[in-house]
Amino acid sequence: MAHEHHHQAHGHGHGQDDGGGHDRAFAAGIALNLGFVAVESVYGVLSHSMALLADAGHNLSDVLALALAWGASVLGRRGPSQRFTYGLRSSSIRAALVNAMLLMLVVGAIALEAVQRLMNPVPVATMTVIWVALCGILVNGATALLFLRDREHDLNVQGAFLHMAADAAVSLGVVLAGVGMLYTGWNWLDPAMSLVVAAVIVGSTWGLLRDSVNLSLHAVPPRIDSALVRRYFSGLEGVAEIHDLHIWGMSTTETALTVHLVMPGGHPSDGFMTRTGNELRERFGIGHATIQVETGDALHPCPLAPDHVV
Repeated sequence: MAHEHHHQAHGHGHGQDDGGGHDRAFAAGIALNLGFVAVESVYGVLSHSMALLADAGHNLSDVLALALAWGASVLGRRGPSQRFTYGLRSSSIRAALVNAMLLMLVVGAIALEAVQRLMNPVPVATMTVIWVALCGILVNGATALLFLRDREHDLNVQGAFLHMAADAAVSLGVVLAGVGMLYTGWNWLDPAMSLVVAAVIVGSTWGLLRDSVNLSLHAVPPRIDSALVRRYFSGLEGVAEIHDLHIWGMSTTETALTVHLVMPGGHPSDGFMTRTGNELRERFGIGHATIQVETGDALHPCPLAPDHVV
């Protein structure tokens, strides 16, 4: 029973230069947003604006999200060790899960306070709300620009960019609520907008929560069709049967695979392994493949052959 391992170089960068650039972007983004959270919280209390306090809570969750993403990025660049043979790449999955759970807690607090304010509206300093929210557009927009250049090459960076761009849009909604209160005197617009903010957070977080839970349970990454991968292996020359196929996320950007190929003709050559690994990377985005070759000897059956056996 022959065993072959193929480890294809990953298509995304973990080099020191890229990591350093990301580190600077994360540090600047955290500093900008943390300063704005302090300003927004103070003025939210002084102006009695639930919308500003809701947005401050949202921005605080952004600081935590950026910190978690930054920490996961740093840990993901650490090499393998005797104890952590894959390195710490999966820390990005854990960070995404914790991030999603924290966001949901923030949503619950915002929604509870907003409902109470809807039942008992209080006067709001509308001009303060408008000016602080305008600052939020600038801060969130500037933070998004920090991740603009590399967003197409790194999914972690792309997530940070989209998150901050969405936050700029949320701040715009707070500005609109302030303008509405200024011209109508409807104080209920403030808590109503905070509920809109909460809905936006839920909408943007639900997919993150679902995917991070699935990845933490070693589910097949959503972009990969396991049936197509199985069909690909079955169509390879010399392959009579496949079993023990497993596909899972090593991190939020890297995918691993193991499979047993029954090839009665024996070992197909190192060239076959290299070509198969390259095709898995190019066609399916699977960069770390481990392939075991068996001949199908009835006297020495593979104990992992049935699909229901793990």
